[in-house]
Amino acid sequence: MGDFLALGMTHYPLLAGTDEHMAGLLRWTLTDPDIPDEEKDPAHWPDRMRREWSDDGGTAAASAHRAELVANLTRVRDAVDEFAPDVVVVWGDDQYENFREEVVPPFCVLAYGDLEVPAFEVMNERGSSNFWGKPDDFEIVMHGDASGARKLADGLIERGFDMAYSYKKRTAAHFPHAILNTQLFLDYADAGAEMSYPFIPMTVNCYGQHAIARKGGLARFADIESEVLDPSGPTPARCFQVGRAVAQHFRDRDLRVAFVASSSWSHAFLADKLWHMRPDTEADLRIYKALLEDDFGLMRNYTSAEVVDAGQHEILNWFCMLGAVEELGLRRDWSDLVVTDVFNSNKAFAVYSG
Repeated sequence: MGDFLALGMTHYPLLAGTDEHMAGLLRWTLTDPDIPDEEKDPAHWPDRMRREWSDDGGTAAASAHRAELVANLTRVRDAVDEFAPDVVVVWGDDQYENFREEVVPPFCVLAYGDLEVPAFEVMNERGSSNFWGKPDDFEIVMHGDASGARKLADGLIERGFDMAYSYKKRTAAHFPHAILNTQLFLDYADAGAEMSYPFIPMTVNCYGQHAIARKGGLARFADIESEVLDPSGPTPARCFQVGRAVAQHFRDRDLRVAFVASSSWSHAFLADKLWHMRPDTEADLRIYKALLEDDFGLMRNYTSAEVVDAGQHEILNWFCMLGAVEELGLRRDWSDLVVTDVFNSNKAFAVYSG
């Protein structure tokens, strides 16, 4: 009989950069000529957004935001270390990284062994130094469980899920930062270098209609007008089903398994209705209330259209993890939602145990 822990955390890329760059996505958004001037004017912003932006473009507020995130990440890491898992199953989105025009699987088990992964490719591309002052080419070793991943893929197929799997990263592709930053941030003090638990990553096509259309990332409003949408990603209900099936696969194995949902919640750059200026906090608070009340039914019945409307694309990773929580009857020991208007996304954290 297995023992289980479930965790939720952010993989916010700009947490790996310096304070001066943490509001970089908003600065870039403010240069979009098709956003109305009044939307860009701080005089029309909500109070929290003006306070965070202040007179330094968010630099001072970034330090406080970092401290709050790191404190929560430390709490999650402490739970991992106390549990001492044999393997860590991580649900994270592939954001036009390993999977591109050639194929976009709804879910994919990455059956990789140990890999040396460049830690700061995203920061380097954005022109930001990394927070730790490491060389630009700094790499960390991500420990994998290729055998366990193959068994998981087979177990999911036996349970009726036509599961994709991958043995090798696409040549010259970025390693999915949702998975990379899980290790980087759980071992924040050492920039991921001292994390030794083996991972079984499962990528989720969180970006769905925008996976290729927006290359899983930023878009100008002029481009959105003419974009050709892709097929939808998996529904919240299907993510719950996958999470339950993963839990079933491990239930009767003599292993200590930690499940991790790696993502922030609504993202400003995905919230078209808010001009990509700030996240949809109202929608996030509604889901967070459901989380506090263990209302899995509300989340399971959430529609893909609602997810996209709120820019909550990556919350599908959490729905996978919560499917495992529901299947195993785990209890929520602690959670937090860090709300911001300037730093692109609201960040949720949680710890569930048996």
